[in-house]
Amino acid sequence: MLIGRAAQLAELTAVLDRAAAGSAGVALVSGDAGVGKTHLVTALTRAARDRGCAVLVGQCAELGESMPYLPLADALWTSARAAAPEAAAVRAALEARPVLGLLLPDGEGAPGAASEVGQQQLFGAVLGLLGELGRERPVLLVLEDLHWADRSTRHLLTFLSRVLQRERVCLVGTYRSDDLHRRHPLRPVVAELLRLPNVTGVEVAPFGPGETADYLAALAGGTAPVTAEVVERVHQRSEGNAFYAAELYSAESTGEELPAGLADLLLSRVERLSEDAQRVVRVAAVAGRRVDDELVRRVSGLDEASAGEALREVVSHQLLVPAGTGYSFRHALLREAVYADLLPGERTRLHAGFAELLSGEAAARRGSAAELAAHSLAAHDLPAAFAASVRAGREAERLGAPAEAFEHFDRALELWDTVPEPEAVAGTDRMELSLATVRMSGRAGELRRAVSRLRRLLDLADPADIALGVRLREQLASYLLDIDEDDEAVVVGRAAVALLEPGTPGPVRAAALATYARMLLYNDPDAEMPRLAEEAVVEARAAGARDAEASLLVTLGLYRESREADEAVAEVFASARDLAAAEGNQPAALRAAFQHARTKFDRGDLAGATLAADEGVKLALDNGLEWSSFGTVLRSLQYLIHYTAGDWDEAARLAEGFAVRVVRPPEARVSAYALFLEVARGEPRVEERLRWIAPLWHEDYFIAYVARGLAAEHELWRGGVDAAIEHVTAVLGVMYPFETGIIRIAATGLWAQADRAARARAAGDPATVEDAARVGDDLLARARHVAATTWGDHPRAWLGLEGHAWLARAEAERSRLDGGHDPEPWRRSAELFTYGGDGFTYEVARSRYRLVEALVERGERAEAAEPWRSAVAIAERLGAAPLLARLRELGARARLDPGRPGPGPGRANGAAGPFAALTVREREVLKLVAEGRNNREIAAALFISPKTASVHVSNILAKLEVTSRTQAAAFAHREGL
Repeated sequence: MLIGRAAQLAELTAVLDRAAAGSAGVALVSGDAGVGKTHLVTALTRAARDRGCAVLVGQCAELGESMPYLPLADALWTSARAAAPEAAAVRAALEARPVLGLLLPDGEGAPGAASEVGQQQLFGAVLGLLGELGRERPVLLVLEDLHWADRSTRHLLTFLSRVLQRERVCLVGTYRSDDLHRRHPLRPVVAELLRLPNVTGVEVAPFGPGETADYLAALAGGTAPVTAEVVERVHQRSEGNAFYAAELYSAESTGEELPAGLADLLLSRVERLSEDAQRVVRVAAVAGRRVDDELVRRVSGLDEASAGEALREVVSHQLLVPAGTGYSFRHALLREAVYADLLPGERTRLHAGFAELLSGEAAARRGSAAELAAHSLAAHDLPAAFAASVRAGREAERLGAPAEAFEHFDRALELWDTVPEPEAVAGTDRMELSLATVRMSGRAGELRRAVSRLRRLLDLADPADIALGVRLREQLASYLLDIDEDDEAVVVGRAAVALLEPGTPGPVRAAALATYARMLLYNDPDAEMPRLAEEAVVEARAAGARDAEASLLVTLGLYRESREADEAVAEVFASARDLAAAEGNQPAALRAAFQHARTKFDRGDLAGATLAADEGVKLALDNGLEWSSFGTVLRSLQYLIHYTAGDWDEAARLAEGFAVRVVRPPEARVSAYALFLEVARGEPRVEERLRWIAPLWHEDYFIAYVARGLAAEHELWRGGVDAAIEHVTAVLGVMYPFETGIIRIAATGLWAQADRAARARAAGDPATVEDAARVGDDLLARARHVAATTWGDHPRAWLGLEGHAWLARAEAERSRLDGGHDPEPWRRSAELFTYGGDGFTYEVARSRYRLVEALVERGERAEAAEPWRSAVAIAERLGAAPLLARLRELGARARLDPGRPGPGPGRANGAAGPFAALTVREREVLKLVAEGRNNREIAAALFISPKTASVHVSNILAKLEVTSRTQAAAFAHREGL
């Protein structure tokens, strides 16, 4: 199974195809040791044999210059004795050329390689043999491991690359790029050959995260699922190197940190160095993945000249590579192997040396406190490690790096009992340092860890310290609410308020009341919330607790929006954001910023929502809060606004930062949003993203809502009605009964039931039709209830424009379920999705598709033409391939007139015929497709990303109504593009 190498195999196959057509070619395949060059070339040889080519494979060996022409001899010897069809021809060609027979193990001796005449004779014989074999069938000659090639083989490679022209010969050589140090003899040969027009360089890069996942799954062979945690760990350590990944995955079952065989392989490269160079590598391993050369020199004890020469040697062998003002290990596992090979005493002394040098810099150089803490701990200097950890945590907090701050504070807590006078050194007590650790955990998005820590702190706290008890419970209640543990949050929040007494400090009291009011927003059987929140605002202002005041204003704004349709609520949220930001409470500011952007979005003010979301995301990123609760939802909302407005190129750009390979719920929440665009465009990545998200959607209802809701749409575009119904049922089973998102899910469920009923009607199955109608009635009733009712069965005074549009969509789908063809519900759905302007562009087009379908079924083809053309234009512009395919199918079936669109924005002036619908950029892309370029090459030529190139190609295929790049290229050639 070939994983992640399709583009490289395509490049090699193209060289082979050109050779088979009579244009000889050479390909040089490069990559680090273990990255998968041999696996790639093996796939090529299989493909060549399947095409009837003669295949000759020879390998170099690490024997220096002692065995000239070794890979050629190997290729000739094995192919002459193989059971392949070309064996007889190879033997005959060898018999006709005695000089080549001398190379073989059963020959009479070596050729006169030292003689220029002898070498010329041999080169001519090789060329003649390849040409003779090529007349009968195309020839693939593979020379592997050229980094070990002798001088004669290098000369032969140069000769063949220059003189092979019309022979049906493809020559492929492989070499390790990490072995080509500055003085390596193959290095100038490769540089020279890559300038030749018939030589193609093919780089085999390390696996990406998804490819590593596929590779490990293949290694497991289905015996057991490979968990996301294992994939992440193996990928990070292997850095995508296939051999390293396989070894590390094998070691997962044995518990080995670094497999002995892998460590020996890595260390063998170090052992080739001089003693001074080996010492530099050992010192660098202690320094870390990246190292400053001055620190290495001072810790190594070498003088400046010796250290410089040793570093030059190490860099030339590509063990360390320049990085900024210092150096880094070419591969992290090399550093691990060298570090593990150090003797315990040697390791301690080197760490102590770094700690001593850094101790004077910890206050002056950013990041040095973290380095000092690590080196001091490894040198067993616990007091220094404790002090440096506290400083490093505070520095990371100031820099907006909460995950790193948590690690430093947590290490300081571990060392607390091992150092004298820790409070004096830290400048705080243990409880406050623990609360700082919790705060950093929450800001890093590790909410459940924050909850766990606070529960333990409650057990440890002095019951007599009322103010501390209130603080702990208030913070615990807030985090519980963020992870949807609402019932416990209310209990804990109420307990915090019950502890309040006249002597409780004003800010502590205000925070407790603000958090409790937030709880009551969702669970207020006694109608306490408005009065309590308004009184708490007065107390917060009196105490100067502006962040608590901000939180209360947001809560009151949400309350009034749902019950009183407060038109000025956006300004309330903006004021709350500014209050919290001025107080330095960025999490509270983000909550307000999200509601500010969200309320503009709900009211159809997409331009205002874009500006507000951009400001909120900037606030999150500037403070390292992108993975906090409201940091993630702001990033998701920013993407969703562009998606809604039809700015899909910008949405795609934002989605490039939404990881596919997710292992934590916050990552999965963000990742799920990318499915809006990927499902709508029919991109193949949907399956991979869902595979990673699926294990996490059972932990978080919001992940299930977004991911499974879109998975249902994905299935429906493919005709998977039953799978879609399963997703919809699962989502509705975990959502809160008052969530407005239920309306969209119900509409998707009605789409599935309408399709189900249509199939059953066609199959003569009235029982299924009846059941679909019953389920559809339940779904519509649920959507209507949510649209009319909010928490506690209060009447909903405000429902966003999108909510009204989705309710209209649900009503229209219920009409379709009955088998009727009433266009009015679909006309209303399309109109509501416009928001009075362009609105939700994609959903307007989807509603118009169903409107056209209904009109066609009623025989109103003339009236259907205009909304059909409008929907097609939108789908084409967006690249919404599944919708466009349905529209084209409907248009063809109903014989709708596509009209003759003028040039229009972005369309090629004067374009006619089949290319009339293509934009200028799409015509540029099509021209490159016709030249045989792949997406990566197209991206490089047009200075766009490969993903954008892929989208353009998909749009072109849809517009030309073809199914492959080959058909599109043929179209372009036929039309003279």
